[in-house]
Amino acid sequence: MSNTWNQSCLMGAEDTLSFLVCVFHALEEWAGLGQVEDYLSVLEYLLWVFTPLAIVFILPFLIVILLYLSILFLHVYKRKNQLREAYCNNLWDGARKTLATLWDGHGAIWHGYEIHGLEKIPDEGPALIVYYHGAIPIDYYYFLATLIIQKGRTCHSVADHFLFKIPGFKLLLEVFSVIHGPQEECVRALRNGHLLGISPGGVREALLSDETYPLLWGKRKGFAQVAIDSQVPVIPMFTQNVREGFRSLGTLSFFRWLYERFRLPVAPIYGGFPVKFRTFLGDPIPYDPNINAAELSEKVRSSVLESRSVDGPWITADS
Repeated sequence: MSNTWNQSCLMGAEDTLSFLVCVFHALEEWAGLGQVEDYLSVLEYLLWVFTPLAIVFILPFLIVILLYLSILFLHVYKRKNQLREAYCNNLWDGARKTLATLWDGHGAIWHGYEIHGLEKIPDEGPALIVYYHGAIPIDYYYFLATLIIQKGRTCHSVADHFLFKIPGFKLLLEVFSVIHGPQEECVRALRNGHLLGISPGGVREALLSDETYPLLWGKRKGFAQVAIDSQVPVIPMFTQNVREGFRSLGTLSFFRWLYERFRLPVAPIYGGFPVKFRTFLGDPIPYDPNINAAELSEKVRSSVLESRSVDGPWITADS
C-alpha cells in the first residue's frame, strides 16, 4: 500500500519541489526514519535513568581533581622562590595556608562544614587525634584546613602505604607531613611536640564500613601504644553524615573478598552529595601510666562512639 502510494506520488509530481518531497518520504520510509521519534523517546528515557547514576560515580573524581590541582599549586609554589620572604621562616607555610583556605571554602560551600570542640585541641604541644574513616576522608581534610587557619597548627597524619604509590602525591604528602605509620616514627612526631592524626580502621573501614557507621578496628591497639609511649592525650573525632556524603560498594561480597584476600582497595566509591558535615571532637583522654594499650584502645573506642551529635547516626562496634 505504501509502495503504491510512493509510486503514484512520484508519477503524479507536477514540479521539482513535489518530486523532491516524494523522494524524501520514500527515503524516510525505506530507512525506517519514521521511528526516529520513538528512538529519541527511548534515548531520552535512558538518559533520564542513567545520568543521575553516572553523576554519583563521577563526583568523587572531582575530589581527586582538587587534590591534583593542590599538587600542581605546590609545584608552582616551589619554583617561586621569591615568595619565601612573604611567609615566616618555612617555605611551605604560605602554601599550606593557601590550600587550607581553598579546602575550607570547599567544605563551607559544598557541605556547610562545621567543627565543634576545636578548643579541645591544644594551642601548643602534642596530642593524638583518633578519627572514624569515611569512604573518602574529606572531613579530615577539612579538619586539617580549619586547624591551620584557626589554630595556626599543622597536624602530622598516618596514611596507608598505597597512598604513597599514587603518581604525583609525593610532594603533597611531604608538605602536609603524612607518614606511613611505623610506631617509632609516630612516637617521634609526638615527642617533637606535633599533633598526630590516626584512623585505626584505615582503608578497611573506609571501604567496608556502611551507613550504620561500624568501627572496623578489629584488635588494633598500636595507636594506643603510641599514645602510651609518647605520654600524650588522645582526642577522639567523629564527623556526622560523612557516610551520607560518600559511600563505597565495598560492602558487596566481591569487593570485600578482593580486599580481604589481596588487600586491593578497588571498591568503587560514589556520592559527593552536598550534605551537612559536622565534626565533633570529644574530651581529651589524658595519659594514664596505669592502663595498658588494650584498655586505652577500648576507652578510645567508647569515646569515639560518644563523639557524635545527639541526632547523628548510630555507630556500632565491629560487625
